[in-house]
Amino acid sequence: MIIAVGSDHAGFQLKSLVSAWLLAGGHEVLDVGTFTSERVDYPEYGAELGRMVSSGKAEMGIAVCGSGQGICMAANKVRGIRGAVIRTVEDAQMSRAHNDANVACLGERASTFEEIQPALEAFLNTPFEGGRHQARVEQLDKLI
Repeated sequence: MIIAVGSDHAGFQLKSLVSAWLLAGGHEVLDVGTFTSERVDYPEYGAELGRMVSSGKAEMGIAVCGSGQGICMAANKVRGIRGAVIRTVEDAQMSRAHNDANVACLGERASTFEEIQPALEAFLNTPFEGGRHQARVEQLDKLI
């Protein structure tokens, strides 16, 4: 799977660990930055990650900032992006199965890599259920 990753400075370390894990798992990683822990603003990176996913260059995205919230808001400004803050396996499963989330948003200050890894596995492996949820996803896509 081709997965876009992006972070601000507060998510740089977790993004680096996630990227290495994805590569080791056989995924292709498109890293939109940032590439250091020097202070940057998350909207730029969340939006660029969103554009990579919405354009089809990446199948999914993983965005990281301090809390996961800000970069999620930025990614969700891009048409076709359904980003969800993921902290648990249940968050991941429900956001994929019911909302067809295509960007997992993580908080480096909220979760360690070891804590978030099972949730990421669930996010990448849980299919969208479709059915009664399809109409809701279509409604979401029409909002912006």
